[in-house]
Amino acid sequence: MSFELVALPAFRDNYIWLLAGMNTAAAVDPGDAEPVFRALAERRLRLVAVLVTHHHADHMGGAGALAEKFGCPVFGPADEPMAAVTQALHEGQQVDIAPLEAGFQVLGIPGHTAGHIAYYGHNIVFCGDTLFSAGCGRLFEGTAGQMSRSLAKLAALPDATAICCGHEYTEANLRFAQAVEPSNQDILRYAEEAAARRARNVPTLPSSLARERRVNPFLRCREPAVAAAATRHAGHEIHDPVEVFAVIRNWKDNFT
Repeated sequence: MSFELVALPAFRDNYIWLLAGMNTAAAVDPGDAEPVFRALAERRLRLVAVLVTHHHADHMGGAGALAEKFGCPVFGPADEPMAAVTQALHEGQQVDIAPLEAGFQVLGIPGHTAGHIAYYGHNIVFCGDTLFSAGCGRLFEGTAGQMSRSLAKLAALPDATAICCGHEYTEANLRFAQAVEPSNQDILRYAEEAAARRARNVPTLPSSLARERRVNPFLRCREPAVAAAATRHAGHEIHDPVEVFAVIRNWKDNFT
């Protein structure tokens, strides 16, 4: 890659992703402009693009200020009108950031919000609040069926794909994953690793898709152990993967 991938902490648990090149940079989901301004100043970089996955303020609140300062385009989902977006995107389109020699395919991944998109390229997917490490986003505007299809689309990417999501939720997600699959040793090992990283104030992200397939209950709804856990929680037999997803998503919403 012609850029370094940097996770900039923002708010309580957000990450803004900075693609830092030699002289230029792009920012993904800048809910707050200030961490980006600081990182650019420290590295003496000029911002050439902003990429936004969905309309929630903690992902796009700083986009307008950044675009005004640097005169750069703001890419975002066409189905979620936002004043700051200058390049509205649909699934299948390509975002090319020439100064970084970077290109990303646009994936439509509704569920968390109605028009949520992801950006995939260079063995990286910026997936906003759709897929988290060991978890997935809440269904604020979409359905269980939509989110299941969106997660399946992400799960079809190559094993080595780096999962660059929008929040540091990994430890809490792993506690729920252990409740769903208490015998899953991959979850146990990952929980220990994540705790050690957070104790050092190091991000648990990016994760890899290969790991997520082993530990993320929302990508494992066809696994017998996950279906059995959903059945126990619901109190009736469940086999359909979308219904399994719906049950465990509701379970997670109320998990403490």
